[in-house]
Amino acid sequence: LSGLDPAQPYFQSTPIEVRLDKSDAEFVDVIHTDSAPTIPNLGFGMSTAIGHLDFYPNGGKQMPGCGKNPVSQIVDLDGIWEGTRDFVACNHLRSYKYYSDSIIYPDGFLGYSCASYDVFERGSCFPCPREGCPNMGHFADKFKGKTQNDFVKLYLNTGEAKDFALWRYKVTVTLSGKRKVKGYVNIALYGSAGNTRQHQIVEGTLQPDNTYTSFIDAEVNIGTVTKVKFLWNNSWLNPTFPKLGATTITVQSGENG
Repeated sequence: LSGLDPAQPYFQSTPIEVRLDKSDAEFVDVIHTDSAPTIPNLGFGMSTAIGHLDFYPNGGKQMPGCGKNPVSQIVDLDGIWEGTRDFVACNHLRSYKYYSDSIIYPDGFLGYSCASYDVFERGSCFPCPREGCPNMGHFADKFKGKTQNDFVKLYLNTGEAKDFALWRYKVTVTLSGKRKVKGYVNIALYGSAGNTRQHQIVEGTLQPDNTYTSFIDAEVNIGTVTKVKFLWNNSWLNPTFPKLGATTITVQSGENG
């Protein structure tokens, strides 16, 4: 049984006979996309973990792309009816859109078992353990019988719009140069299965010999890394033309470590 943002009003904290529960089927997976409190946030979805696997994409409360201004959201590419509906209940409706996308991307939407979304964002639950990470959505049942805990909370990030699947990588860069400068560093990953756009991994003071680590939620599963593009830029025009490079760049895939 797959619960697509099960309703919060009248159901949260009720007996298991009333609401969806892991006892309802051999395997119950749940996608939580609108789990902010109903009052005052108008969250329609349940926040409690109730299945064998409970996925909280983007933290489970506010989905990227749902903060667009009302006009652009209503006059949507999918038409005015779809746009109006998304404006009224965008977070709530993301659950079925993620599920639809998960059919197309069977290797996408990896959920990382973590204590909270904040801990996930800090990278403490990276990479996937030896037994792997479950896939949110249609292929979650591949993980049936692999969990030991009563309830497993899983976190991941998604894109703002279709296609929603993202793949997580850890990028570590050690800088080289003569002196520190202010600016930012962008990284693009190239691989056997595709290339990413540029992702910013650090902004502010760039100190040669320092090591900087960031997590990239890439829009493509790049496969085996073949090349990394390193770009840096000044925050403002610097007449001394400082130079920076990278001594080492390490890329780690969340999927297999």
